[in-house]
Amino acid sequence: MFNTLLQIEQSQTVAVSDSLQTTDQTHQALSLIDLTLKGGVIMIPIGILLVIAIYLIIERYLTIKKSGKIDPYFMANIRDMVTNGNVSGAQKLCEKTNTPVARMLEKGVGRIGSNMKNIEVAIENIGKLEVYKLEKGMPFLATIAGAAPMIGFLGTVTGMIKTFYELSKQGDTITAGALGGGIYEAMVTTVAGLVVGIIAYLGYNLITAMIERVVYKMEANSVEFMDILQQPA
Repeated sequence: MFNTLLQIEQSQTVAVSDSLQTTDQTHQALSLIDLTLKGGVIMIPIGILLVIAIYLIIERYLTIKKSGKIDPYFMANIRDMVTNGNVSGAQKLCEKTNTPVARMLEKGVGRIGSNMKNIEVAIENIGKLEVYKLEKGMPFLATIAGAAPMIGFLGTVTGMIKTFYELSKQGDTITAGALGGGIYEAMVTTVAGLVVGIIAYLGYNLITAMIERVVYKMEANSVEFMDILQQPA
């Protein structure tokens, strides 16, 4: 009988504890939402910048990752075709391969027979265009990295202005509730702006490093292609 009562009491204690934990978690989630809403109008542009930054990071990451994939046998096939005089086959292979390297070499293969300097210039021009495509949206991402914290600090200033305005209205009877709105806006917008700025900054550096790797592959393959053309027949 005693053991039964003890088990019932333990089960009730566990149930109450679980209920309290659930209540605490719900309260924390609601508090986070409330804090975000209390950031005021400044949170709207910060939220827009966050969405744009995430979109640019994901879109550029997927695009550049795809551009950096090169068939390990691609240059070997180009070498064999060009050496054997199969220029049309080399052009078709470049057309089928959707990478910046292939588009550069396609222009070079199409100029085979002309002056070596002309071939080199044609490849360089296509390379510049491909790098420009890879860097699409990067200046805007860099702007977000710098602008988001500044907008957050703007919210801090406006929040403090509201706080001091309430202080002037309250006079000697100052209440914490009257000051809460301005302080919320000051703190929340600062944190939100910094978070968005950090995300954009890290994303910018990650994408920049990926672009540099692709550019290195482009340069290496263009040099190899020019060496192929300069080999004695």
